[in-house]
Amino acid sequence: MLKNLFALARFYIFWLLFFFLTRVSFMLYFRNKLKIASLGEILEVFFYAIRLDCSTIGYIVIIPLLISVLGWFIPGFHIKTVWYKAYIWTCLVLVCFLTILDYNIFQEWGTKVNYRVFDSIIHQFSESMASSGSAPVALCVTIGVILLVSGILLSNRIIDYKYQGPKLSIPLKITSSALLILINFFIIRGGTQDTPINQSMAYFSNKQILNQSALNTEWNLFDNIYQNLRAQHNPYIYMDANVADSLTRELFVTKSDSTVHILNTRRPNIVIIQLESFTADLIESLGGEKCVCPNFEKFIHQGVLFDSVYAAGDRTDKGIVAILSGFPSQAIRTIITNNTKQEKLPSIPGVLQPVGYANSFFYGGEVEYMNFKSYMLTHKIDHITGMDNFDRSQIDSKWGVNDGTLFDTHVQYLNKERKPFFSLIETLTNHEPFDMPAKPHFPGDSVTNRFRSTAYYTDSCLNAYFEHAKKQDWYKNTLFVLVADHGHRLPRNTSESYQPAKYHIPLLFFGGAIKDEYRGKHVIKLGNQTDIAATVLAQMDIPYRAYFRWSKDLLNPTSQPFAFFDWDNGFGFMTPQQAISFDNLGKEVIYTKHPNVPKAVNEKKLLYGKAYLQQVFTEYMAY
Repeated sequence: MLKNLFALARFYIFWLLFFFLTRVSFMLYFRNKLKIASLGEILEVFFYAIRLDCSTIGYIVIIPLLISVLGWFIPGFHIKTVWYKAYIWTCLVLVCFLTILDYNIFQEWGTKVNYRVFDSIIHQFSESMASSGSAPVALCVTIGVILLVSGILLSNRIIDYKYQGPKLSIPLKITSSALLILINFFIIRGGTQDTPINQSMAYFSNKQILNQSALNTEWNLFDNIYQNLRAQHNPYIYMDANVADSLTRELFVTKSDSTVHILNTRRPNIVIIQLESFTADLIESLGGEKCVCPNFEKFIHQGVLFDSVYAAGDRTDKGIVAILSGFPSQAIRTIITNNTKQEKLPSIPGVLQPVGYANSFFYGGEVEYMNFKSYMLTHKIDHITGMDNFDRSQIDSKWGVNDGTLFDTHVQYLNKERKPFFSLIETLTNHEPFDMPAKPHFPGDSVTNRFRSTAYYTDSCLNAYFEHAKKQDWYKNTLFVLVADHGHRLPRNTSESYQPAKYHIPLLFFGGAIKDEYRGKHVIKLGNQTDIAATVLAQMDIPYRAYFRWSKDLLNPTSQPFAFFDWDNGFGFMTPQQAISFDNLGKEVIYTKHPNVPKAVNEKKLLYGKAYLQQVFTEYMAY
């Protein structure tokens, strides 16, 4: 098959053409995002894509190349053409599958297909399928079939499937085979330079859609898998460990441990309501759309709103650890699925149980999802209610039980629970595929209006829940903490994975335990989900610093205003002066909120962000 350099070149030409087609399909699929680029920039994508494409082809060619070389030295050795075709077609099927899978992943996560996708499919198959419920399956499958048929036809025209061993002397055969293997090796490596090829070699623009278009999906996936399987490797080493530790500790220095006490009791019942995908874009008071969550606006007038809070990451598994354990997102990893590590984390219920609190967790879905059950049991949760605890007739969505049923069950449970209590409720109706047991409030079947409708439904369920709770004796002594698990690209569909707006979420303290004089107050301080632990425990005069290193008290006037978020490819760091995002693949700043800020300020923010992520991952590895 690959009998000489010419045959090898034809193999490379075929795959370069096919990767060209898959890249064109990706760019057409996200053509709206490409409106920010000129025609010249779009054409540059194909130029900068070549090196990673060639490296990927080099891996694909290894098996047929070695078989061909082997055949030169074994008389009578022959591989039927059908086997070569079977290999090529199998590779085509895999590439087509990853191409169409990439559409939905990039739409939702803002990154290419990665290790986390397949880890979720393997360990949470049904939930992963439910998450893809809003994807245009028919369109994606059609594109995949067209690409596959095109690939097969192209391969039959370009690739030389006929094997013929060269009639050469043994020394020339050895020389020729060594030459072909050596050429392929350097193509895989990306050349003879000191640094092997990496994703940054496909990056050329400050417009991330162009860089992501140039990135080879298959190369990026397998590199991501390799990085995740390297158990003792920290991919975020930017500086000396002592410098990184010192910089991160500076962020949590306060002039005093005093806090503004907004509660009328030091031992309130505490209920954290973790709202699925409740981005700030749903809340009018946070600059979001009007009339999507009208009841939440009512709650704001009776509670304390923290209006500059950001999610730790972009998934529920990261949000739940940030909220309960005050531990930041680890970008490419998720600590909750690793029992050896997650059990060493601190937690709010773990601190409260020794002082007499009864702890519970309520979720309408499968509590085993992303290892939630193990995490809860490890962290002193006494009672767990999940989908299996409801009657089958109550399971009315792909994810499980709707929010209305969940809230009703929760009030009934708390009426019998001993006091004081801590409880976490995790909602799910506002998750793809946006199923709900009510007539959609917003007309049409667009994914945007379905998202608005499920958010409106959850908002109405919250109102009914509080109206019911206010009639109970325990309400007057209860603090409710309403917070999203993460942000979302919907409903506006304007925020990319590296932009702070995607991570902006509501945080509202509400309930009978709040002093009258603080109702309706807004706290304007940059913070994270990770700050909930310190803020709540400080209200109770419970020392938190020894447990929650990564959490600051948002009600302490001297705590420093900053926020941090990350995604698989990078991180964002924010202060009142500047917000800056860094792409770890391209090794470059890809977003600044204020373009005219002095360079020295940007460099300082970037340094703190790098130190933060480096130390978070270092601590993750140490657990």
